[in-house]
Amino acid sequence: MSLPEIDTPLPRVLIVDDSRIVRATLIKRIRDRYDFREEANGEAGWQALVLDHSIHLLITDISMPVLDGYGLLKRIRESKLARLRDLPVLMLSGDEDENALEHAKALGATDFIGKGVGGAELLARIDSLVRLSQAQHLLKENRALQVQEEETGLFTRKYIELQAAQALSLAMRHDSRLSVMVVAFDRVASLLEEQGEDMVRQLELRFIRMLAGKTRKEDSLGRYAGSQFALVSPGTPYPACESFANRLREAIEVANITAHGQRLNLSISVGVANSPVDTVTSAGALLELAGARLKAAQQSGGNRVIACQARSEADLVVPKLAHAIDLIKAGHEQAVIPHLDTLGEQITPLLRLLERERNFCWPPAGGKP
Repeated sequence: MSLPEIDTPLPRVLIVDDSRIVRATLIKRIRDRYDFREEANGEAGWQALVLDHSIHLLITDISMPVLDGYGLLKRIRESKLARLRDLPVLMLSGDEDENALEHAKALGATDFIGKGVGGAELLARIDSLVRLSQAQHLLKENRALQVQEEETGLFTRKYIELQAAQALSLAMRHDSRLSVMVVAFDRVASLLEEQGEDMVRQLELRFIRMLAGKTRKEDSLGRYAGSQFALVSPGTPYPACESFANRLREAIEVANITAHGQRLNLSISVGVANSPVDTVTSAGALLELAGARLKAAQQSGGNRVIACQARSEADLVVPKLAHAIDLIKAGHEQAVIPHLDTLGEQITPLLRLLERERNFCWPPAGGKP
């Protein structure tokens, strides 16, 4: 017994032309290989495109009542719907005016043919554009299913959101914690302009490797948006996450990274959010809160961490002695000066011990008091 054949729906083409004869001629030529829909003006064509998700290609006339082909094409390319912005559009005209061709191209037409084109050429053009539409659709589906980026190994935004949702659900059931942080280099636009895309990509890859090397197996590291990265850390209280974020910030601040023989003045900012400290009801809201805090940190000058309890300038974290020394060596003395009193108190016992055991005298001979 043979299995019943499964009918595969034909790709659908929308034909928009105010001439019934033109529409009938086109339909006669394509009906054996394509499903079709027809409309008599650009406005009706636009409504059809918005409502009918099965359309793979638009064939439209230029001169039409209500809304002409140029206006229809402009709406499509400016649409908020990605499926419409990417839709192949074949412009059809009764003349071969060069200006009309250039205008159609400028508005984003995919192809342009005259109404007198032969049936074989018309089908060849349509076949090519429909295959393009199907390939774009397949690519988007594959990207939606993708878990990790090929180049960086980072988890995708969708996967990070899924991991955060699962971690938050588990934390709520077991009265535990979930911390997330969103981190990015400061002044990325300036870096791109000064150093170029390749250098910024290399910097990001180095930072990703460093960050990945410092995370636990249960943590999830992924891309949040653009050049922003997100870390989902189950079971981590926010002070520990904030401390980790500050260690990252300090490491980048003193890193000796050069380009074209010049040291790059790099810094990062981080936004930290935590459940249950931050009273949010979803993982998406928790990530958005961390992202908003990152934005606030960058708008405040960058090179800072904003966590669940924002700090005033007077409450900024005092750097550890080793980090303070690294800052001075890296030429960032201004970052140390506000904390000199506290750092001086910390180092005083060491100076006294040096004075007693090594006859160390402060200031050294010849130095200024």
